[in-house]
Amino acid sequence: MLTLGLVACATQPKSPPSSPQASSTPRQPAAKAHGPAEAAPEATAATAPPVDLTPVPFEVARARFIADTAKRYGLKPEQISSVLDQAQVRQPIIAAMSRPAERVKPWNEYRPMFISKARIDGGRAFLAQHRAELDRVQQRTGVPAEVIVAIIGVETSYGKNAGSHRVLDALYTLAFYYPRSGDPAKLEREVRRELFFRDELAKLFELGREENLDITTLKGSYAGAMGMGQFMPSSYLDYAVDGNGDGRRDLFTSYDDVFSSIANYFVKKGGWVRGGQVAVPATLAPGREEFNPTEWMPTWSMADLAQRGYQPSASVQPGATATPITLEGSTGKQYWLGFQNYYAITRYNLSKMYAMAVFQLSQAIAGQELPPA
Repeated sequence: MLTLGLVACATQPKSPPSSPQASSTPRQPAAKAHGPAEAAPEATAATAPPVDLTPVPFEVARARFIADTAKRYGLKPEQISSVLDQAQVRQPIIAAMSRPAERVKPWNEYRPMFISKARIDGGRAFLAQHRAELDRVQQRTGVPAEVIVAIIGVETSYGKNAGSHRVLDALYTLAFYYPRSGDPAKLEREVRRELFFRDELAKLFELGREENLDITTLKGSYAGAMGMGQFMPSSYLDYAVDGNGDGRRDLFTSYDDVFSSIANYFVKKGGWVRGGQVAVPATLAPGREEFNPTEWMPTWSMADLAQRGYQPSASVQPGATATPITLEGSTGKQYWLGFQNYYAITRYNLSKMYAMAVFQLSQAIAGQELPPA
């Protein structure tokens, strides 16, 4: 999904014009999303191929983008140029991307952003309203209906807040005017981010061609994510499916397509296991050191984890492997074991707390009592 295939060099943009039509401040998601929502390159500097940091004039970068995208997707250069002429640079998006990273909230502050009585009640009502479609998707894919609903609840408040920015403007802004901090240590990441969004802009053109969409009218987040499930163009192309058999993949208005596509993403991208557990609470033996692996894959057996002092506090399916999770709760540290399906949720958003919030919201929607935050 995260292909950096376009113009591997830094753009040196001319000063972006002011945009009188830009809204004040773009909607900030409750968490920085890195899956379909607002994707970020997963490759680190140590594993990613080198990138040319030499500044390139905006006009040159734009011309290369048009030529490369036309060749890559069989489009006419003049058509691409005509659409780009309609794109507007949005200063609020540049400002949003320029903001310093917020303090990482502990779990007891993070969870309430996602899980509230209103969101739980809204999820139950949404589940009841769309029970038939969700049951069909669950039967076909193995992804529980309440997990699909929880994703939509977290991402767009059950479709009520899917974003008001024109996707073309958002991706154009970040593809050619991605902000620079002036810090040499951050330059490579900033260039990679710009190239990522440039690739997403190219894929937006391909998405328009494949789905017969007018890409100048699509609305989404300030980072270019679309629909009830907030799919970036690359995820839309790779994982969206036609759930109702009408020949289109509509993630804006077709609930069948939205539900099927979210489930398909979990299965194809995350390796969702039908009938598998997501996570269970655990204990850490007194005096034992926490184990916080950098690799999130659930590769440790229960015997491996027991040797490190971890014991599940609930029954675990035979042969299950897991990864340990540590959360900063209101009364101290909480320990959990996350299985393959927990890992699948982290593929939607590269955040362990996001995955836990989605899981616990899904439990609450299904009527289960939640542990304290």
